[in-house]
Amino acid sequence: YIHPIADHPVLQAFSPAVREWFAASFPEPTPAQVQGWPHIAGGEHTLICAPTGSGKTLTAFLASIDRLTTTPRPEERSHRTRVLYISPLRALAFDIEKNLRSPLTGIGLAAERIGEPFVAPEVGMRTGDTPSNDRQKLIRRPPDLLITTPESLYLMLTSSARDTLRGVETVIIDEIHAMAATKRGAHLMLTLERLDEVVAAAGGTSPQRIGLSATQRPLEEVAEFLGGFSEPGVKRPVRIVDAGIRKPLEVEVVIPIEDMATLGQVNVELTPGPATAALTERRTSIWPSIYPEILQRILANRTTIIFCNARRAAERLAAKLNELAVDEGVPGMVDPATGEVLDELVRAHHGSLAREQRVVIEDRLKRGELRAIVATSSLELGIDMGAVDLVIQVESPGAVSRGLQRIGRAGHQVGEPSRGSIFPKHRGDLLEAAIVTRRMVDGQIESTRYLRNPLDVLAQQIVAHVAAVEECSVDEVAAIVRRCANFADISDELLHNVLDLLSGRYPSEEFSELRPRLVWDRINDRLRARD
Repeated sequence: YIHPIADHPVLQAFSPAVREWFAASFPEPTPAQVQGWPHIAGGEHTLICAPTGSGKTLTAFLASIDRLTTTPRPEERSHRTRVLYISPLRALAFDIEKNLRSPLTGIGLAAERIGEPFVAPEVGMRTGDTPSNDRQKLIRRPPDLLITTPESLYLMLTSSARDTLRGVETVIIDEIHAMAATKRGAHLMLTLERLDEVVAAAGGTSPQRIGLSATQRPLEEVAEFLGGFSEPGVKRPVRIVDAGIRKPLEVEVVIPIEDMATLGQVNVELTPGPATAALTERRTSIWPSIYPEILQRILANRTTIIFCNARRAAERLAAKLNELAVDEGVPGMVDPATGEVLDELVRAHHGSLAREQRVVIEDRLKRGELRAIVATSSLELGIDMGAVDLVIQVESPGAVSRGLQRIGRAGHQVGEPSRGSIFPKHRGDLLEAAIVTRRMVDGQIESTRYLRNPLDVLAQQIVAHVAAVEECSVDEVAAIVRRCANFADISDELLHNVLDLLSGRYPSEEFSELRPRLVWDRINDRLRARD
């Protein structure tokens, strides 16, 4: 039996097993998939802009998965890794690795059912959490599809692991908006140009780049950032797929007190104790009113994510909500016989937690053992937290794009509305929250502009590149640098100033104690690493 959807025109570029699995798993392709797959399958550099929960990740991955499952593995170990997925978050990388198992298993079963050949691809992950012995295994036995972070890819290219990347054909950059306007983004794009050098040295062509994001404007600026330049003045063509149909939003700004003008006023209270301490000055706070409102919303929903703008605030809020749940007699929190606290309603989740703790917390939320998580930015980028009913933002998110990312965690499925509550902490915060909410509903996202010539990033990458290749010419370095959009217009003077700094030509004797990183042979115009 062949599913009717398997005959959908946009699926005809895929193998029968992939078509059969997709048809059995989804009612129909989403707009992002319908518009994106033809260009991705054609090998074009592609930027996909679509709302959260629109199947962007599968849009990027399916063509690569199809190619990996239908073609034999390269015999050379150094050409084994053909697909790179770059995530801005370690937790997101872990989540993608886990979620890839389902389609790979499903496609394998579909291939077996219809009698098609199937090559089971190996998926590997290399992040800051990866133990050193596992990193060595990745070098000895490279995976077909490698999931990594910008920093880990940079370190791989500066070590012996670079030889395992010679056969890369596709690079998928998730949540590209989170890096486009930052030095981290400039750093990543220079890393990709260095990757192009490794692939070209092995006789390959420049890998296809696929960028994914739910919040980015203008798309032309982000596309230029993604593609860079093939040579001076010639931009790499990037196909823009704008499936940016706004998801329905249900957002409320909650003020849990009668008058925010009274916040911060000093009240003198009588407290028991010595006469000198009987009068204690206390300032009115909004927090005692916020805690019950948030707890009420947590109990009214199955799964809630609460966002704070600081780790300390996340820890404090989680502790206060658990204390309040015990005081309110929430079922299951306290042993009725002994009065002992049995469980937690809420846990804090942020980047300072060890990977093992983060994984346990995320799994407990997905299984329904936790009713809520209080997170910082560690959960705002696309992590699949299961069916999240509500997102609560404490304090204005500060940006329309950030608000859309965070509120978009709720209803993270195709067609579902995203429900959110924003709790401002003071009057100025209320004004900003109201404006951000209005612009979120209207889809008026801030403009993104990538950085031009961040020289500290350039210095670090030049040192890494020269250390990896041992010796190269200044012209070769200039060519790599200028292919990156962030440095496309850098002048010879500015580039030579950076090389002066790295090779020890300092403007005065005050810098003489700084150790040079490179040797610049100015007669032959060659750069080499110092011993």
